[in-house]
Amino acid sequence: MDKRPRISKGKLEALYHQYNRREFVHPDPLQFLYQYEDPSDCEVAALVASSLAYGRVTQILKSVSFVLKRMTPSPSIFLKQASLERILKTFAGFKHRFTTAEKLCAMLVGIKKTLEHHGSLRECFSAGIKDDDETILPALCAFTRELTGKANGRLDHLVPSPVRGSACKRLNLFLRWMVRRDDVDPGGWEDVPVSKLVVPVDIHMHRICLLLGLTTRKQANMATALEITEGFRALAPEDPVRYDFSLTRLGIRQDTDLAAFLKWGRKD
Repeated sequence: MDKRPRISKGKLEALYHQYNRREFVHPDPLQFLYQYEDPSDCEVAALVASSLAYGRVTQILKSVSFVLKRMTPSPSIFLKQASLERILKTFAGFKHRFTTAEKLCAMLVGIKKTLEHHGSLRECFSAGIKDDDETILPALCAFTRELTGKANGRLDHLVPSPVRGSACKRLNLFLRWMVRRDDVDPGGWEDVPVSKLVVPVDIHMHRICLLLGLTTRKQANMATALEITEGFRALAPEDPVRYDFSLTRLGIRQDTDLAAFLKWGRKD
């Protein structure tokens, strides 16, 4: 099966230039990253924001804001200096759907210990990258294993393991934010190749890619995410997740029409 999109690169580029701007970021939790200048703070905020990016958008923004405000002004310094007892006390009573305060604190402790051991999340992730890896998947496996181990294996849904076949949409979203640099994605992890990123695939993106002919797979799992990524790599080999943000505006924003875009952009 030919996995090249049924939409031309020109139409995708037009969509990219139309919507890949900061004015269209809200209410995406990516907006929280813009308040940090220090890369160490940005990466911690990004992992928190992406990990909680499930459920209703209003609740996502409320939950992410709750966590980050309690680590003001510097999330990385807060975690480096805070004791386990202080972390537990600071986030007591937190609840985001099925993420409890206990689960959140386990993740924050995992991040704290990772920062202590590696110096930064970037250094931890970069340690798992090999030149001959086709994607960041092997490094992501190592990264999640490190975080989970330092959290005593209690992360579950917050930091899913790619080994289990999950599409790891929120982790791939985190990596898109941290690795790419354009008007929307802040970047900063220059030693991670943009060309190795994997498209963040959830139900919405899966539906779009089914319509684009990038996959016929019925489940939004890692195998599907890798297949979709290969399709986009055929158009943008150096930046296969280039169109992720702009495509996911379709059907989310009230001023967009997915069906009209597919009809307008379809190849002859």
